[in-house]
Amino acid sequence: MSHSRPHIDTAGRRARLGRRQLFAGRDRAERVEEVAQAVVGLHASDPATVHLAACARLAEPDPGAVERALYDDGTLVRMLGMRRTLFAVDAALVPVIASSTARAVAAKERAGLVRWISEGAPGWDERRLAGVEAKVLAALDVHGTATAAELTAEVPELRDTIVVSPGKPYQATVAVSSRILRVLAAEGRIRRGRPRGSWTSSSFRWTPGTAFAELPAPPAPEARAALARRWLASYGPATVEDLKWWTGWTLTATRHALAATGAVEVTLGDGAPGVALPDDLEPVAAPEPWAALLPGLDPTTMGWKARDWYLAPDQLPQLVDRSGNIGPTVWWHGRIIGGWAQRADGEIVWRLLTDDGGSAAAAAVTDVASRLAAWVGDVRVTPRFRTPLERELTR
Repeated sequence: MSHSRPHIDTAGRRARLGRRQLFAGRDRAERVEEVAQAVVGLHASDPATVHLAACARLAEPDPGAVERALYDDGTLVRMLGMRRTLFAVDAALVPVIASSTARAVAAKERAGLVRWISEGAPGWDERRLAGVEAKVLAALDVHGTATAAELTAEVPELRDTIVVSPGKPYQATVAVSSRILRVLAAEGRIRRGRPRGSWTSSSFRWTPGTAFAELPAPPAPEARAALARRWLASYGPATVEDLKWWTGWTLTATRHALAATGAVEVTLGDGAPGVALPDDLEPVAAPEPWAALLPGLDPTTMGWKARDWYLAPDQLPQLVDRSGNIGPTVWWHGRIIGGWAQRADGEIVWRLLTDDGGSAAAAAVTDVASRLAAWVGDVRVTPRFRTPLERELTR
């Protein structure tokens, strides 16, 4: 390995993480949109994650501000994008994500739906599918919003079912409605509206959207370069594999995108080769020590494939579920030091898995937990993907 490459040590990476991911007190954001821009996209597979992740980075936590951005102002948009994962992103970034990732994801979802419904549902083909989808879109145009149940009542064909994995122990009967609505959402033709309950609810209404195919978006290579640049500005320096994993692109597409950004080869703290933007090679001043309680699937926790520099391998069995989803975590000054949960009575509880940071870290975590309990109030949060430590803490 060439010694001429710039070297960015782990302390430098943690300093960038603390400042650019908006955790230090003076770096926290005033607006929800600033948070989405800082992390490129807020994970949205679990409805609670968007609110918890945003409020962890706001100077004044306010779940109502998150709801206004999502459902009233439209400045945050949910879309199925990187890694076929649901994200809430700044509206200005939608064309870039659509062209760089979401259109390809939607095309795969569409092909899978056509194959699934043609093979498993008698009387269904692409022509009938298109007709049913047209009825769904027409119903939303008339009503403005509707739940899946309301759409099914108006479009009876959505009640049709398919037996999945016939003859297997996990055989199940699935309504075609869920898959059809998922694909329409993946294409941007419909979008999730306000939930029927609190901000933790998975029961939501559908509203009309704008098909990604109709967006004035840059060509895919240009869009990939733009997204890679945004990601490096927030998560760099990092490895090529980190970006490949985060986006879901091929290795070739990832390398081409990085080349278009002018990314510079660097060496990371553990000696691994990495890449950084050419204007991000100088030392970054470390923020004041900070603590954070981040939700499961938080964008920072899930920001890199290689995580040893902020997550000790011996913590994985307690903080990660069997599918690789990271649960609620406790952070201290750029690294994970434990996990947390909310009990049924609303109490925020946590456990530190290392004594790194000593009494200063413990005191800061206590303050952050009190802040979280204050703004969460009467809402109860149960992560969609539950991990061993989170389950243990709630017993």
